[in-house]
Amino acid sequence: MKAIVHSETGGPNVLRLVERPVPKPGPGEVRVRVAVSGVNPTDWKSREGTGAAAIEEKVPNQDGAGTVDAVGPGVDAPAVGQRVWIWEAAWQRSNGTAQEYVVLPARQAVPLPEGASFDLGASIGIPALTAHRCLTVGTRGPDRLSAGALAGQTVLVAGGAGAVGNATIQLARWAGATVISTVSGPEKAALATAAGATHSVNYRAGDAAAAIRAAAPDGVDLVVEVAPAANDELDRAVIGPNATIASYATDGGGELTLPVRELMVANIRYQFVLVYTVSAAAKDAAVADVSAAVAAGALRVGEEFGLPLHRFPLDRTAEAHSAVANGAVGKVLIDIG
Repeated sequence: MKAIVHSETGGPNVLRLVERPVPKPGPGEVRVRVAVSGVNPTDWKSREGTGAAAIEEKVPNQDGAGTVDAVGPGVDAPAVGQRVWIWEAAWQRSNGTAQEYVVLPARQAVPLPEGASFDLGASIGIPALTAHRCLTVGTRGPDRLSAGALAGQTVLVAGGAGAVGNATIQLARWAGATVISTVSGPEKAALATAAGATHSVNYRAGDAAAAIRAAAPDGVDLVVEVAPAANDELDRAVIGPNATIASYATDGGGELTLPVRELMVANIRYQFVLVYTVSAAAKDAAVADVSAAVAAGALRVGEEFGLPLHRFPLDRTAEAHSAVANGAVGKVLIDIG
């Protein structure tokens, strides 16, 4: 089978196309014939490492979608022939989805609802599971997502045109929230609106805090934040009492200084989120709820739903990684089959 591997850390040039034996699933594992692999920022960051170094040969990419074609002992579901979406294939493992077949624990190959495309399946993983976690850590709850679960709440999504931002908007709207998204320009505002944002605010034009307060006079209940340090002043200007700021990235800086007394009086919660290290129970809940949203038609991909797709063949995986590293707006996918 064809696979993309790297045996050292570094730039995209360390990736190479090789032939490998088709792997066999062991106990509790399934083998998936991968149709589409999704690329996330953590994929290129993991490949890059902290400097050039020799490592165990690795296949990159956490997310993907395809069809189960073999199962190991002790696996009841998903069955052979089941279409699935894959999450965290390469987390603490050497085999990601940038290859024709991947073997992984059965729980990480989730049945893809009828009508959901492989493109959608390969786009779910890290972005949607991160979005779910951010939306379920608020002071006012809920700890699970379903239709109407966030009714009456206002969610501010920073960077609504990104992959996590898009998933957050779609999931929050499915759960009944009013969604305000901050964006950097009119094109990204159009994408956030297409995803379902109730209001889009250009933080580079005019008084962003006033525009957000106009849409949420009592303050927002939950901020899903991609740049907590850069957006600290804005976030504190628009949150209401008992609000939560859930931060999943460090865009714009990794250090944050907080006015303790001001936040204490308002009972503000800060929650930092790294999807890879949340508890197994929280991960299983996220997988179940995200699957329910997909089945309900609440998660979709494509420019008409605010998430343009950028496609590359397997032998151009290095270009796909570079596209994500250079800030491609939308979702970068690699066609495997």
